[in-house]
Amino acid sequence: MKRNLIIGSLVLTGILIITTFGCRVKDKGGNDGKTNITNDQMWMAGNLNVTAFRNGDPIPEAKTDEEWEKAGKEGKPAWCNFANDTASGNKYGKLYNWYAVSDSRGLAPAGWHVPTDVEWKKYTDFLGGAEVAGTKMKSKEGWFRNGSGTNETGFSALPGGSRSGTGAFSESGGSAIGCWWSSTETYTNYAWNRYMSYNVGYVYKDYYHKELGFSVRCLRD
Repeated sequence: MKRNLIIGSLVLTGILIITTFGCRVKDKGGNDGKTNITNDQMWMAGNLNVTAFRNGDPIPEAKTDEEWEKAGKEGKPAWCNFANDTASGNKYGKLYNWYAVSDSRGLAPAGWHVPTDVEWKKYTDFLGGAEVAGTKMKSKEGWFRNGSGTNETGFSALPGGSRSGTGAFSESGGSAIGCWWSSTETYTNYAWNRYMSYNVGYVYKDYYHKELGFSVRCLRD
């Protein structure tokens, strides 16, 4: 059984380039961040911060541990701010369980989608592999114990933290780890994700229970 708790200078050569564009993306949650294009992928340069699905239906907010756990056990979508702190949500984006990610009403804004496991791999491979991609993707500040990165990609990965299936938030004020869902299911109750830690430059791939709360980063259709 998998654990339920969460725990450049480009060295790329040839014609591969990373370009950060100044266009703005405004989602229904007020997420106003630049986009960046890496190779042929356009990523939002900020974590998703919506409280409604693409069709306008509200996504239920789960503030208490009981509300969060109940939503997960029933396979229903839910979101929260880290530690139920609105300021944290505005800075780092919301945390969503995977049932919100997979909901047919659409979590991502129109023209965008939650990346698949393959699309995540394509991105880290382009950056030289998962072993070095994290340093290039992390924001230049905001990570625990000076564990920030160079942000050479413009991805601006922020340590939004996580929430366990029982409602517990990750330690260190959420600044020690950043976790992002993919849209790819693995086993019945699990889905692939990517996560980074303050103390390494690695982008880890793993699968976690769909009840957990992770950040979401969108990719252009």
